[in-house]
Amino acid sequence: MTKLPYNIDFDDVQILKALNNANHKLGQLNGAINLLPNPYVIFNAITLGEAKESSEIENIVTTFDEIFKEMSYSKTNPASKEVLNYRQAMLKGYNLVKENGFLSVNHIIQIHHIVEPEAGDLRKLPGTVIMNTKTGETLHTPPQNYEEISDYLTNLEKYINIKDLEDTDAILKMAVIHFQFESIHPFYDGNGRTGRMINVLYLTLAKKLDIPILYLSKYINQNRQKYYELLNATQQDLSKIKDFILFMIQGIYEMSDFTLNFINSFMKTMNDASNLIKDRCPKIYSQELVEHLFFDFYTKNEFLCEKLGISRNTSSKYLHELTEAGILIEEKVGKTKLYKNAFLYNLIRLW
Repeated sequence: MTKLPYNIDFDDVQILKALNNANHKLGQLNGAINLLPNPYVIFNAITLGEAKESSEIENIVTTFDEIFKEMSYSKTNPASKEVLNYRQAMLKGYNLVKENGFLSVNHIIQIHHIVEPEAGDLRKLPGTVIMNTKTGETLHTPPQNYEEISDYLTNLEKYINIKDLEDTDAILKMAVIHFQFESIHPFYDGNGRTGRMINVLYLTLAKKLDIPILYLSKYINQNRQKYYELLNATQQDLSKIKDFILFMIQGIYEMSDFTLNFINSFMKTMNDASNLIKDRCPKIYSQELVEHLFFDFYTKNEFLCEKLGISRNTSSKYLHELTEAGILIEEKVGKTKLYKNAFLYNLIRLW
């Protein structure tokens, strides 16, 4: 392996052309976020979609139905629990970057502990190799001992946080950071999911995004074979990194476009629900109520009481009216009544 910075020609015409397109689309996305009245409402939905996609790359497959059950009452589906761990880790990472203004090795370890609570700390035992599962061929041998892993991670931390080490566009640095982290492969498990979180945390740290709302897992999932082919080829021959960088730049472009369309669909859906509440439940309508209903996929009496500062009786009446209007779907679990947002529940299936 090679420490950062690499000797890469970032002035390559093909890279610069792709980078210009990606930056334009990413700028549109960040501008759209800033126009939202409350960006954190949609941020919550997008992080859940990303958590599902990123976990699916690691063959942790579940459905939004199962995830919602795990969020609200079930606590019995291991795959859904791992998806929710990912979402929690992403929020933790964002708070760490926002509070500290940098992303450290210690922060990455904290994030990883949430992703994989049972996977331990950095690798301490030798023997980890990246293999072709079909042929048994060794594709990459990452650093083997704890000291070497720590040394490479310290180098990566400096590259992430010290601009002068490579003063180039943040999208390009993100691609390099992702490649280097996945090549170090510092943990026994959870490297892919942690590495994909670092992508968006770095773009937020570098001020390309105001909140971490752009994720590449869907793009990688759709192009999984090509992603691993490029990653493995570059691990074997670093001179091939241009193709990997172009792949990641294209991911920024495509997912910026996808996320822009999702935001438009989200806002239209939220507006449709808002108009329906005004029409069918005019006495209880408020913007605060609409934002609460779209902040998460379900609510219940005590949540609505707390958010709107109303009594349990009043909250019960609100929930009943919204259910009758077709905005919420009531589900009874034991003695508890849960209310799913029918609009948001259908929208997230587009992710």
